[in-house]
Amino acid sequence: MSIKESIFEKEGRKFPGATYSEVVLAPAYEHAKHTLLEPMLAVHKAHLIMLVKQGLLQVSGASQILAGICALDKETLLQTHYDGQYEDLFFFVESQIMKVAGEIGGSLHLARSRNDMGVAMYRMVLRDKILLAIEALLSFQETLLKVIDIYKETIVLGHTHTQQAQPMTFSHYLLGMYDVVDRDLKRLMAAYDTCNASPLGAAALTTTGFPINRNTVAELLGFPKIIKSAYDSIGGADYLGEIATAIQLTFINLGRFSQDLLLWSSQEFSAIRVADPYVQTSSIMPQKRNPVSLEHIRALSSSGIGNAQTVLQMLHNTPYGDINDTEDDLQPYLWKGLHLVNQVFRLTKVVVGTLEVNEALLKRRAQESFATITELADTLFREANISFRTSHTIASQVVKIALARGLNATHVTSVLVDEAAIAVVGIPLNLSEEIIRTAMDPEHFVKIRSLPGGPAPEEMKRAIVEREASLHAHVSLHQTEVNRITLCMEKLDELTRQWGKKDEDTTNTGN
Repeated sequence: MSIKESIFEKEGRKFPGATYSEVVLAPAYEHAKHTLLEPMLAVHKAHLIMLVKQGLLQVSGASQILAGICALDKETLLQTHYDGQYEDLFFFVESQIMKVAGEIGGSLHLARSRNDMGVAMYRMVLRDKILLAIEALLSFQETLLKVIDIYKETIVLGHTHTQQAQPMTFSHYLLGMYDVVDRDLKRLMAAYDTCNASPLGAAALTTTGFPINRNTVAELLGFPKIIKSAYDSIGGADYLGEIATAIQLTFINLGRFSQDLLLWSSQEFSAIRVADPYVQTSSIMPQKRNPVSLEHIRALSSSGIGNAQTVLQMLHNTPYGDINDTEDDLQPYLWKGLHLVNQVFRLTKVVVGTLEVNEALLKRRAQESFATITELADTLFREANISFRTSHTIASQVVKIALARGLNATHVTSVLVDEAAIAVVGIPLNLSEEIIRTAMDPEHFVKIRSLPGGPAPEEMKRAIVEREASLHAHVSLHQTEVNRITLCMEKLDELTRQWGKKDEDTTNTGN
């Protein structure tokens, strides 16, 4: 027996081959029945209503088709498995509709293709998952703002290049992270806007010769617009890339945040303490408080980045044309990525919302650190009438002398400053002790940095109010959109119910 014959012996001679079924069609069927069944039925209903409105189907025939759709038992469909009798879920569902509707059931597919249908279903699933991801980000932001309000006067050290840089507040750090998440939110909202457009009516790729109404179907399914080009409707995949890129950046940013929190929760830093519900102990070392929640946030963020990158890689070098079959493989990665956004931000919300900050230790570190030396240089410029570069050099000399003598920032006095000044410019500056003490005070450092974006408590209060107003607007818009989609789906179901009832009443009257 030849190699070809031996393969046919195991695989079969008709579509689908056994291995193709196992590797491609069966997994796609499983994903479809759990994720795409609801949007498929919605597309069927909307398309059927439009066909009747356009006079392409008689009400009597359409009623038979509707009866077939309504007769579908979703639970039974979910229990089915791919057996090769039908190519995919669409053909299996169509066969079930025709069992009830008869031959007229095949006319439901008039003026459409699996191409535009498939893309429509994918877009409907994705928009729902994006809305859930957005909801998680908004909820996290709400909690984060409350935490920011608590710690707006908590002095901590800011770091650059991993080294102590300048005093700030814990809220100053968190507000920066808030704004990063806000941009992640806007990217997801933009991806949602791109995704939420109807390809239906594009058919295979050139529309159809039948006088259908694309806008009617779009409106019934909650799409606020149609994709203008029929070819782009079935060939464009950048909406997938836009979602993937938004997911990637969201997780990259969250991963950086979780890495900071992990470092600060170490005993060496002792800056924050993760609440008991989110730590685990060791099986052998009873003193351990392992911040495993933060570790999982970091790890799952990396997983989300990987899922998104897989989508981008799968799109790379894919021809600009129908990619429905490819989407069967890549869509689950997007679904999982968006699901992870929802899950991980919900976890991050409760972890950050219950953190304890070691305020006393952090303040003492700031007081003993030379991180305030920038303000000393600024003060020397203001008070001693010297150039900033000279004042900077004198301040640097102060640090060198103090470190050589084993002193910290609390030991800097006017005498020490004069010693440094003599070494640099040859004369003392004769500034008062009060001036020097104030310049080296981290609370003073923070308080006078009250420009927009600064860490001063008063500026932080203003910033919180500003962010709250923007957040409230985003929450309102999100809820409005969720309600709009929900109402569209309810209206579609109600229209089909009313239609079915009218047909039933007409039939009863005729009898």
